[in-house]
Amino acid sequence: MNDFIAARSQMALSLGFHIIYSCIGMVMPVFMAISNYKYIKTKNPLYKHITQAWSKGVAIFFATGAVSGTMLSFELGLLWPKFMEHAGPIFGMPFSLEGVAFFIEAIALGFFLYGWDKFNKWFHWFTGIVVGVSGVVSGILVVSANSWMNSPTGFDYVNGQYTNIDPIKAMFNAAWFSEALHMTIAAFAATGFAVAGIHALMIFRKKNVTFHTKSFKIAIAFGAVAAILQPLSGDLSAKGAAQRQPAKLAAMEAHFHTEPYSKLLIGGIPDTVNKKVNYGIELPGLLSFLVHDDFKTPVNGLDKIPQKDQPNVPVTHYAFQLMVAIGMFLLAIGLLYFFALWKKREWLNKSWFLKLFIAATPLGFIAVEAGWTVTEVGRQPWIIQGVMRTSEAVTPMPGIHYSFYLFTLIYFTLSLAVVFLLSRQIKMVPELYDHN
Repeated sequence: MNDFIAARSQMALSLGFHIIYSCIGMVMPVFMAISNYKYIKTKNPLYKHITQAWSKGVAIFFATGAVSGTMLSFELGLLWPKFMEHAGPIFGMPFSLEGVAFFIEAIALGFFLYGWDKFNKWFHWFTGIVVGVSGVVSGILVVSANSWMNSPTGFDYVNGQYTNIDPIKAMFNAAWFSEALHMTIAAFAATGFAVAGIHALMIFRKKNVTFHTKSFKIAIAFGAVAAILQPLSGDLSAKGAAQRQPAKLAAMEAHFHTEPYSKLLIGGIPDTVNKKVNYGIELPGLLSFLVHDDFKTPVNGLDKIPQKDQPNVPVTHYAFQLMVAIGMFLLAIGLLYFFALWKKREWLNKSWFLKLFIAATPLGFIAVEAGWTVTEVGRQPWIIQGVMRTSEAVTPMPGIHYSFYLFTLIYFTLSLAVVFLLSRQIKMVPELYDHN
């Protein structure tokens, strides 16, 4: 493994783990605040037990997210020094603000975890709201920094120098809203279905059914609504990519040739040598319609992009197809859940119905990982779109592959610890909170 590949692999591994912790850290405090609100309003102690159980999970993911996030911040400087040297002053503001949001979240979480029966009940609830809002804001700020890499603005680049820097304009770049919206909805969909799936498993096993049924309803309400909204934000993101990153969109669709009535592709195996796609389902004109709102206008294909500026087409295409396929499945079972609530309430306790949500438990996070693969691999060979290549930003220090092996061990150890702590927490629920 050469040092360039090792640096990219280490960053990919770190982001791959951290994004899961971040999504859960963004969304679980919202669930926690909702259940606490229900406890205050109904005085049903079961909601208090749900809140306390979820708050322990929030604490676990907050700690692991802090560790993985700190490692990532060091990696940016150590692995990509040229990138941080030039880009740091431009897009450093969202990272600084994210640090502020993180500390606010930490203080509020401390109040919430240790404030039971010590604070006014509404102030205690408010601290939980602050945890949730801070988590969501942190996620949006980090995505804002990433969106700047896809849509760099807020500076002039003349003769290799970055001048006239405007960090506000850089933070609110053309891509930040669509990316932040898409990622936030994805976090709610992934976490909602994951939490609902775990509770569905407990209901299926007939363990502490009342506790897990009420928990399931809170989680799936958010997860299903997010899954239904996600295609709308995805359409917005794809339109933005067509304008700002045509190579990425062409790779996502394995769209080799620019032509009228551009085809939307479902599935398929890209053949980059012969510039075609095998075994895919082609829908003529639909890609043109999605990008340009008419069926005839051509969408730029890879034939318009110099070979040296093209991303890895198979990886980008497969990741995009996987993300869309999972998104459609979650959308379908989200609609099914609301239909069951409306017309077929007897389905809610059927084994086949519960198995659908159990099967969906990991799918949202797989879609999130696939989406980030599209975002990052689809931007290559650029680390800053059209300005700096990834190969120009990597550290010149040799031996990076050794740190890759070390960080891989750390992340897998950290993940095993999370799995152990969460499984222990889930097993403790019937013992601690069984009030059926």
